[in-house]
Amino acid sequence: MQNTLSPSFDFSRVGRRITVTLLAAQSFGSAGFIAANTVNTLAGAQLSGSPALAGVPPAIYQLGAALAAFGWGYGMERLGRRGALALGLMLGTVGAGLAAAALLVRSFLLFCLGLALLGAANSAMQLARFAAAEVYPPQARGRAISNVVLGGTVGAVVGPLLVGPTGRWAAANGLDELGGPYLATLVLLFLAGLVIFFWLRPDPRDVGRALAQLYPDTHGESGSRRPLSQLLRQRPVIVAMGAMVIGQAVMVMLMIITSLHMKGHHHELTDISLVISSHTFGMFAFSVLSGRLADRWGRRPVILIGATTLVLACLTAPLSPEVLPLAVSLFFLGLGWNFCYVGGSSLLADQLSPAERAQTQGFNDLLIGLSAAAGSLGSGVVFAALGYGAMGIVGAALAVIPIILALSLRQKT
Repeated sequence: MQNTLSPSFDFSRVGRRITVTLLAAQSFGSAGFIAANTVNTLAGAQLSGSPALAGVPPAIYQLGAALAAFGWGYGMERLGRRGALALGLMLGTVGAGLAAAALLVRSFLLFCLGLALLGAANSAMQLARFAAAEVYPPQARGRAISNVVLGGTVGAVVGPLLVGPTGRWAAANGLDELGGPYLATLVLLFLAGLVIFFWLRPDPRDVGRALAQLYPDTHGESGSRRPLSQLLRQRPVIVAMGAMVIGQAVMVMLMIITSLHMKGHHHELTDISLVISSHTFGMFAFSVLSGRLADRWGRRPVILIGATTLVLACLTAPLSPEVLPLAVSLFFLGLGWNFCYVGGSSLLADQLSPAERAQTQGFNDLLIGLSAAAGSLGSGVVFAALGYGAMGIVGAALAVIPIILALSLRQKT
């Protein structure tokens, strides 16, 4: 596709097709990632032999996502959104295979390597939301982002529910019970990669550039590129990144240790997957609502709602170890993350010209991954030393920061 298209080009139709394709890929991919994430901490504790080290593999997963994010920003500029997303998902299939093999041969290091590749793949998939946003004008970007994030609803429901059956299948076939979810992840990421490779056409990068040239008043000059250091001094950029980075850290640090917390209270794998399913349902099921609110009310109120909900979830999660109260608290943890994520993503997309998008969005996801890695690593240590209640207090304190940032922003955003 050329960067300049005639006004007769049907951007609306192409935008819908691109969004549907990304939604389908996100559905397969999120189911795979969530199935693996449900048991990452359990597998880490099993292979390392220490609850204090249970957070290391999830931290490496997040670190892999962080280190890859900035690279994917450049990769999506060079390879296009389609090429980079397909490559990332194929790396994920390799990572899932290595994780399953690690459980078979009892190798903690091999397991960590597999999770690093899975993290890198997830990092690529997360950038799909920006691919959807760039083929729409500002007034529709929140909805476009939320429609892609909505694909995670399938993963929220299907991913954790795959853990029990695939675990039993693996055990019945002489494999480690925890290896089953990783084999399911391998298949699902492969399917997501096929969807991207065959149906993500034309490339969203090219559509976004053409749209910017036809509508410069709403997209800015397509060739303009401010230095990253200058962008990071803009208050809306700071607020957007802060909402996403801190929201991710709070969500990850409490979510990943909940599985180990429940295991310590003698809950079965089915109960654990039910709570995580409730959490991931909260993460994705209300994406359409959060996107519409971001477009109608503005980005700032949505971020405020999200961060306040995170505080509530963190304070209530430690109150009871029973399945229902934990499921409710973890649901609100996911919902708060969603509002911070969609509101922050929409606000960031508003600030960038087409030439600035890939690099800045990649850097943003680098920060998200680093904060999540720190949360993952710290959660195991804090949990082993002080318990689950301390995790809730730390998470609530951190979630106050996006509230302060959003309140400093002018109402019109």
